Amino acid sequence: MLVLDQTHAWIDQAVQNITDKMHWVSDKSKLKIPYTTLQGEHDDRATNNPSGDEADGINWWTNGFWGGMLWQMYHLTGEEKYRDYANLAEDKLDQSFEKFYGLHHDVGFMWLPTSVANYLLTRNPDSRKRALHAAHLLAGRYNPVGQFIRAWNDIPDTDTRGWAIIDCMFNIPLLYWATEETGDPRFRHIAERHADTVMQSFVRPDGSVHHIVEFDPYLGGVVQTYGGQGYENGSSWTRGQAWGLYGFMMSYRHTGKDEYLQTAKRIAHYFIANIGESGIIPVDFRQPEEPKYEDSTASAIAACGLIELAKAVGECEKNLYLNSALKLLRTLFEERTDWSKDCDCILQNGSAAYHSATHHQSIIYGDYYFIEAILKLKGKDLYFW
Repeated sequence: MLVLDQTHAWIDQAVQNITDKMHWVSDKSKLKIPYTTLQGEHDDRATNNPSGDEADGINWWTNGFWGGMLWQMYHLTGEEKYRDYANLAEDKLDQSFEKFYGLHHDVGFMWLPTSVANYLLTRNPDSRKRALHAAHLLAGRYNPVGQFIRAWNDIPDTDTRGWAIIDCMFNIPLLYWATEETGDPRFRHIAERHADTVMQSFVRPDGSVHHIVEFDPYLGGVVQTYGGQGYENGSSWTRGQAWGLYGFMMSYRHTGKDEYLQTAKRIAHYFIANIGESGIIPVDFRQPEEPKYEDSTASAIAACGLIELAKAVGECEKNLYLNSALKLLRTLFEERTDWSKDCDCILQNGSAAYHSATHHQSIIYGDYYFIEAILKLKGKDLYFW
């Protein structure tokens, strides 16, 4: 357990505020699977498919985070309603298995915070079955020649058969879990081979990372890189930095491999070096000075990874990572949270991508990782990654 060297009253206040807000917003949104807010109200991605794409609607990649928030609250408070509401969200995701088309590498994001969390807490056999089903789908996307897990499905006019993305470092813990649960090493082999490929081909010498790397799907080897959701190719999308930082810590926790820990440190040092005095994190560390697009979700995810790093190192290094996480989270708490009933989401000023049509909105994974990070500081989080 992480023990803070000094009292931080704002952390206790944050826990209380989270508890108070989730108490009423969970009742209000119990029949939804939110992604964002519309005029302050949670939307329902389970029933709304704004793009018409097969990977949208019930198959949308963020549809596990609402369940994850509910399981964190059940773990924290023991209130049965959180379990009941989480079960409602998890049951809805069965439609995704039935549809099949539209599911891709993000099945980890969908079923780790729902089915794996449920199984860890309740030993629900249906949740175990769902999580193993998802793990088999993820393993089926592995390219053994290139040693990577393919990211998205077909995109019109774009050949994505060789594409992998940094985000998948958060999906492969589903494979580690599957091996730990069944004893079958195949899942872990795939997870480690993918992590090794990301370590070699995504992480630059300075600790910045690529978002998208294209491999030759027949012969292996890097073909080219893409800027993806960052500013441009060769830039530094901050949420991608956070995926890499925390993602390698997840692989380290499951395997104990020092090279994963050292890679997480390299990405962390780059991230920390770019935290400005304000503590506000841009969408891309290499974006133009104007417009000042920011992404609060990158802060929350990175803070989770930094706290995990602080747990894994000695006293000499711990304070660097922990103090950086505290700076990020205190900035979010004081400047980027809404505890009122005017907005169903907690975290404000999230941005999905630099070139998105909209910026500075509420996004459900921002809420999830902010809650997880704050509970980590109190040693009360549920770890299912």
